[in-house]
Amino acid sequence: MKQGRLSRVLLVMLASAAFAAALMLGCGSSSAPRASAQTETPAKPAGPPQQLTADGQTQLRAMAQSGTLAELRWPNFSDYTSHVQKFYDLYGYSLPWVRDMQPTPQAQQIIAVLLNAEQKGLSADDYDGPRWQARLAKLKPAATQPSEADAIAFDLALTVCAMRYISDLHIGKVNPEHFDFHLNVESKKYDLPEFLKTNVVDAPDVAAALAQVEPPYPGYQRTIVALHRYLELAKQSDGLQLPALAPKAKPIAPGDNYPELPQLARFLQLVGDLPSTATVSDSTVYAGPLVDAVKNFQTRHGRTPDGKLDAQTLTDLNVPLSRRIRQMQLTLERWRWLPNEYRAAPIVANIPEFRVRAYDENLKVALSMNVVVGKAYGHNTPIFEDSMEYVVFRPYWSVPFSIARAEMLPRLAKDPDYLAKKNFAVVDSKQNVVTAGAVSADVLAQLRAGKLFIRENPGPTNSLGLVKFIFPNSYNIYMHDSPQRQLFSQARRDFSHGCIRLERPADMAVWVLRNNPGNWDLAKVQAAMNGTGISQQVNLTKPIPVFIVYGTAIVPESLQVEFFDDIYGQDAALEKVLVKGYPYPG
Repeated sequence: MKQGRLSRVLLVMLASAAFAAALMLGCGSSSAPRASAQTETPAKPAGPPQQLTADGQTQLRAMAQSGTLAELRWPNFSDYTSHVQKFYDLYGYSLPWVRDMQPTPQAQQIIAVLLNAEQKGLSADDYDGPRWQARLAKLKPAATQPSEADAIAFDLALTVCAMRYISDLHIGKVNPEHFDFHLNVESKKYDLPEFLKTNVVDAPDVAAALAQVEPPYPGYQRTIVALHRYLELAKQSDGLQLPALAPKAKPIAPGDNYPELPQLARFLQLVGDLPSTATVSDSTVYAGPLVDAVKNFQTRHGRTPDGKLDAQTLTDLNVPLSRRIRQMQLTLERWRWLPNEYRAAPIVANIPEFRVRAYDENLKVALSMNVVVGKAYGHNTPIFEDSMEYVVFRPYWSVPFSIARAEMLPRLAKDPDYLAKKNFAVVDSKQNVVTAGAVSADVLAQLRAGKLFIRENPGPTNSLGLVKFIFPNSYNIYMHDSPQRQLFSQARRDFSHGCIRLERPADMAVWVLRNNPGNWDLAKVQAAMNGTGISQQVNLTKPIPVFIVYGTAIVPESLQVEFFDDIYGQDAALEKVLVKGYPYPG
């Protein structure tokens, strides 16, 4: 993450005990780093930072200014140069992590945290995991006469790795703007030198000090818990693959013979779809609890839960657990892009899941429903954050020029009455109706030139349905009802031109308007939707934060992880950037 533009901001300390991660890493007592899950005696400051000779200070200044340290796993820390320099300025170019030529207890603790980075969906290698033991061995007590150069290299390496880890854990590695995601991480950024000095260098418990930097969301914390489980499951998995179906072969249906049942049962029991208490027959007939387990597995992977072992289900079953772990790691990265504070309870739509959730003030799910999102390969729903400001009942639909040109004007050229037949009208820039009947050649020419516009009249057949929810944005994306109700029963639901269609729009309206005067209960909402009058706009008393996000691994309260297809290729794009290492795009 580029940190050169990090601004000094007040640290956001909003993660409550229910949300904060319980990092329990003890400090090491020898020269070798320890990764402990036990709480140990709190560390105390061990005297003043290690003072350097004049030559040592000159060396440290030059190294900090250069923005590179060859012995690091990722030597280029130019995106942190100004922060490293400021950090050492705060200590007069002495060594905060070294006292009496040996690592401080806090240094030992933070190294233990770095070694356990995998538990947070990160990689210990990125923070020099394999290199710390050799560095520690060059200092006391392992070395009788440590060199000043070794102490400087150790201290600088730890400073860079600590800054990277804190930033990665707090706001993610890659700035979401790099992917044209309009999620702003600027307000979350720490003044890293001040953060380290105030919260870490002399902290009695470094792990507890770092627990505050993680996202406060229950969903994030559940993903961390599920990640730990899958890391262990990956060690237990035999990695065997179920045979693919022969070309044109029928799916294995309940009641069919399937010789691979023992292997299927082992895997489903491993990942929790088949209860450990389930009784599985020695027969090779695919039936009973195994069918139920496959249905549960299909549901968790966004498939139609018919219990059939078709080509897609077998493909899903054969995805290595290492890949599922990677999906969780990538989703955790995106969790870190979200803000830590809200003006109100948010609405969050997750594109790969085809689902939207409204949360209450305690970040508990208050409402959840299926959605239809933008088509892959051409009409992707963008990733961004905004605020819902008003609701429109019985809306008009102003047809975007791109849709009109591609889909409607060719039909209109063949049939001048096409718009009238479909309940559309032609309007000018002020929304005055030019014609609601036949379209003349002159009007058609103005439509092609973008001087006139097509608008669909309100009603049950309107493309937006009977209500829309507006959060003004540059993409002209919003949530709305839809007359195409059959699409919500599809397993994969990317059918729109980019907007988000709601399965239960009336319920969403009740929730959105719950704080508005006038008692907007379901009956009143349905009356507004089904009335015969003109469009009605209702401004929200309090704007509601809206987040359009992208996560292919979701962990509900059941802790049974749900995995979804990378329909827009965003996981692949993020992986491509991450594999290049530091410095990441900022």
